[in-house]
Amino acid sequence: MTTLSAQSALVPTASRALGLGFTGNLGNIDAYISAVNRLPMLSHDEEISLAKRLQDNNDLAAAQELVLSHLRLVVSIARGYLGYGLPHADLIQEGNIGLMKAVKRFDPNQGVRLVSYAMHWIKAEMHEYILKNWRLVKVATTKAQRKLFFNLRSNKQGLDAMTPTQIDALAKLLDVKREEVIEMETRLSGRDIALEAPTDDEDDKFSPIAYLSSDLSEPTKVLEAEQVTRLQSEGLETALGKLDARSRRIVEARWLANDDGSGATLHTLAEEFGVSAERIRQIEAAALKKMKGALAAYM
Repeated sequence: MTTLSAQSALVPTASRALGLGFTGNLGNIDAYISAVNRLPMLSHDEEISLAKRLQDNNDLAAAQELVLSHLRLVVSIARGYLGYGLPHADLIQEGNIGLMKAVKRFDPNQGVRLVSYAMHWIKAEMHEYILKNWRLVKVATTKAQRKLFFNLRSNKQGLDAMTPTQIDALAKLLDVKREEVIEMETRLSGRDIALEAPTDDEDDKFSPIAYLSSDLSEPTKVLEAEQVTRLQSEGLETALGKLDARSRRIVEARWLANDDGSGATLHTLAEEFGVSAERIRQIEAAALKKMKGALAAYM
């Protein structure tokens, strides 16, 4: 998603009607952030009042005001995830989705401020977005792996490989096995590469696809190919050798004369041998049955 499309999706259309500071087209993410930071913050009493209106009356205007007043929180949290190389605007948009979910589920009677409650939902949406888009191959699928992924990113110093001492210390800090830390660090240190080279020049020979084995070189495929070759040559010749001259002539004329399978017709062979076409068919059927028994040894 582009910055412009992200910011247009983030700004509620009715915000100007609420008098909360958005005017005109923001144009880019910097303008959006500047506008968000000018939005007024709610007092505790105002927040409770709006939350109760939403809870009791499903007041969407109250929900919108709660969302708008906490957009700066999303921007602040999104800054902490810029190191993953994903667009700032996309992170903010995903965080805003989490904020809206939090507002929908917020209970003003619990005595907790919305800012504290919403942080969990905002981070959860950003985490999900990062894990889906950071790599083509997922680096974390279980809840425990996701937690280790983000903790490792925040605790690891620099890009160098961790020493055994650092691994042990981090495993103890995160209360996980050292093997899990090693595995996740290996996933993080890897990178996506194209299977095929982007050009048609000499670089093609060095692309990963050049080093993949062909299906034809797989042992079972090789054996199958050898068996077929043996069947087509030795086996077929043995099977034809068990036929009498007339039966062999009919089979060869019908099935082996042309590669495309367009052999002689029953009537043509009937004229050649001076019998009916039905008799040629019977001889052919008997010959093929006999050949099938001979070929069984080569299957």
